[in-house]
Amino acid sequence: MINTLPLLNYTKSIHDIKAINEWRSDVEHQLQEYFENGEPIRNIIRTRSSLIDEALEFLWQHAGLDQTDLGLFAVGGYGRREMLPYSDVDIMILSEDEITSEQEQLISTFISSLWDVGNFKPGISVRTISECVNQASSDLTVATTLIEARLITGNEGLAKWPRRIVSQSWTDKTFFDAKMEEQQKRYAQHNNTESNLEPDIKNAPGGLRDINQIGWIAKRHFRVNRIYDLVHLGFISEFELTVLEEAESFLWEIRHHLHRMTKRDENRLLFDYQRDIAAKFGYEREEGQSPNYPIEQFMKRYYRNAQQVSTLNEMLLAYFNESVITPRLPNYERKIEEINENFKLVDGKLAVQHHKIFSENPAAILELFYLLANRPEIEGIRARTLRLLILAAKRIDHNYRNNPAHQALFMAIIRSPYRLYETLVAMKRYGVLGNYIPAFGQIIGLMQYDLFHIYTVDAHTLLLLRNLNRFKEPEFARDFPVVSSVFQRLGRRDIVFLAALFHDIAKGRGGDHSELGAEDAINFCRAHGFTERECNLVAWLIQNHLLMSMTSQKKDISDPDVVKEFAELMGDMEHLDYLYTLTVADINATNPKLWNTWRASLMRQLYTSARDVIRSGLGRPVDYQMLIEDTKFAASELLVQDFSLAEVEKVWQELGDDYFVKESADEIAWHTRAILEHGDNPEPLVLMRAHHKFAQDAVQIFIYTQDKPNLFATTVAILDRMDLDVQDARIITAAKAFSLDTYVVLDRFGTLLTDPERESKVIESLKTALSQSDKYPGLMQRRIPRLLRHFDIENTVDINLNPVLNQNMVEIATLDQPGLLAKVGGLFMMRGLDIHSAKIATLGERAEDIFFVTKKDGHPMTPEESAEFAAALKAALDEASHQVSSQH
Repeated sequence: MINTLPLLNYTKSIHDIKAINEWRSDVEHQLQEYFENGEPIRNIIRTRSSLIDEALEFLWQHAGLDQTDLGLFAVGGYGRREMLPYSDVDIMILSEDEITSEQEQLISTFISSLWDVGNFKPGISVRTISECVNQASSDLTVATTLIEARLITGNEGLAKWPRRIVSQSWTDKTFFDAKMEEQQKRYAQHNNTESNLEPDIKNAPGGLRDINQIGWIAKRHFRVNRIYDLVHLGFISEFELTVLEEAESFLWEIRHHLHRMTKRDENRLLFDYQRDIAAKFGYEREEGQSPNYPIEQFMKRYYRNAQQVSTLNEMLLAYFNESVITPRLPNYERKIEEINENFKLVDGKLAVQHHKIFSENPAAILELFYLLANRPEIEGIRARTLRLLILAAKRIDHNYRNNPAHQALFMAIIRSPYRLYETLVAMKRYGVLGNYIPAFGQIIGLMQYDLFHIYTVDAHTLLLLRNLNRFKEPEFARDFPVVSSVFQRLGRRDIVFLAALFHDIAKGRGGDHSELGAEDAINFCRAHGFTERECNLVAWLIQNHLLMSMTSQKKDISDPDVVKEFAELMGDMEHLDYLYTLTVADINATNPKLWNTWRASLMRQLYTSARDVIRSGLGRPVDYQMLIEDTKFAASELLVQDFSLAEVEKVWQELGDDYFVKESADEIAWHTRAILEHGDNPEPLVLMRAHHKFAQDAVQIFIYTQDKPNLFATTVAILDRMDLDVQDARIITAAKAFSLDTYVVLDRFGTLLTDPERESKVIESLKTALSQSDKYPGLMQRRIPRLLRHFDIENTVDINLNPVLNQNMVEIATLDQPGLLAKVGGLFMMRGLDIHSAKIATLGERAEDIFFVTKKDGHPMTPEESAEFAAALKAALDEASHQVSSQH
């Protein structure tokens, strides 16, 4: 019996087809009122389905098809009585025999009336039984459709035919295997994770399709109409059914809101809708919380819900395979290998010796994962054991965590040599990790509403552990040669593993997550037998886990003083080695798209430079004169075969000492050779090459030209037009008013150095623009990418004096957008400021750029001038942000 709401039966008053439009609008209006007043979504969608049944019966009769022996079936979601506001109305007309010309005419009238109604979106198939047999045998989609076919009206003798056809066409095994392969392909289309930033709530792992999958396979074998009927058959427990139904209702509610907002059959939970739907579910921002707090809490609920669904999907389908499919295979013999008194291997999977193992010996919960991590031949966990494990995990409490035997087992898992990542993922998935470390349980499903962190906090943390463990594998040693070498000589890998496990564990609590996480880690390490020194090292890594990436991306690491300051914070090689491995693994686990060989080269440069400082002695001051002399000597060695020392020195005497401190010998030789070969040619010199520090995706562009006011602004505007993103800029003005500029750029298409035509076009465009000293090429208008329009970044501008360089350091934070650097360069130009260097960092949707500037006379701005310019620059950034938001 299907529960429906007491809506008016409009079909009784329908006198013609056109009345159905008004009827459907009234029905939808009433259904929305019921929903807003708290009626469960399950009743709403089933009432809609029943009312559509009535409308189709009316149209069926209106077309005269009630006088035939044809049958009208609901299929797809409609067949399951799952109708959302803009769901397709999928129907099948079935005939026992070949359809006559008279029947064809009536069917045509029926189909025409469906389209005439206008507010139905019908999907129609017309088949005979023999056609169904042929199509179902070769087409899995058709077979799946037939399983859920439900007779609406017509020949009742046809009602059982659809499932009968599937039973004849597919065995349990062929259908199961085909549906599982289909699911694997579907998962792959969604990155095999429930944690996508913009999930498809229907098709992604943990979505409605995962629930449907259980139903399709069960209905094929058990011949039931509802998943509830599987409880009586012992296939699913009452508890599991409740979890599935609550998850399904939650997903239906999201889908309902998506349909209403978009006025179409929308299943993607895009950034465009997340804020509004969070509000629909009652998530509101409270005082002291970030503007994105409601979205993050709503999405946390979604991700946890999706994980529950995908876990039940995995467990129930594995149970079906192990209890129904496999035992019926020809010549099947169960393979059993005894492990110990608690566990055995059954067909390669772990199984308990009896169903009371976890209650009688709670340590077996962790022992199971110890075996999983240390015996590579184990293929997984048997479904019956998994069911017992999920229930047992709920009993992990304070006393369990404080048991020394349990603590020893947990650390043995952390120190396991084989499948640490896969084991911890399983521990999280089945409720063990979040109960053993309650703070970790709090971050499961927690997302950050930005484009930098593309995984939930728990998923990111486990990926970080995976990355660390991969550094010992030859395949990854090739991609990460330096960090892999460092990782393999670490004295205690469990120290960096625990730092990884706790580095973000305090996110979402408020306060400094690094400090709070360090406190959690110290308590955990003390309880698990670490010495005080080891506890402090883990805590230090957590407190400083952002230090190395921020230093490499935001500071000038070619400056010896910057490196020395960083090395002093490390203190010794042990701290540097641990932090380097943690940082590289962390960046790659945050957003792999942000890791490139340019960032890798920055990290490697900072590590090796700090290593040299530590090895030579932290107390020694930087000997700048010796550094300059050594660099000049090394550069001259690269040049003397082609040029005299006098020629080289003539170029060098035009440059200040700072040039020889911050540039490498290789770069100085490159510049000098180009300048000498260029001679007195007044035309701007523009060269490019791959970045010399093994950053294969970064390109160095060297420009030698007469100095002029709009040099930086002109250059970055042209580079933006050429689809090149500036990462670093260094501008040095020679004594004779010539500028030596070096830019490190990333190519959006990756073809700059392999496409001679494109390379020539970039060079010629720069030469032309730089030759026209009185002209500024202006900005290229680009449309703001959709994803960026949903972020409201607070624009900040800080201007401070760098007393060592006697330059102003201008730091800006703003929303990343096309042409941003060109816009900022234009503002510096109009203010009459010279840019000497720039560090560009784009973190997801957030741009954090630093510029070192002076006035035209070489002096820094006064405090008053700095304050005035900061206000003007912030106003310009605010205006740009307003233009972005107006596009949304």
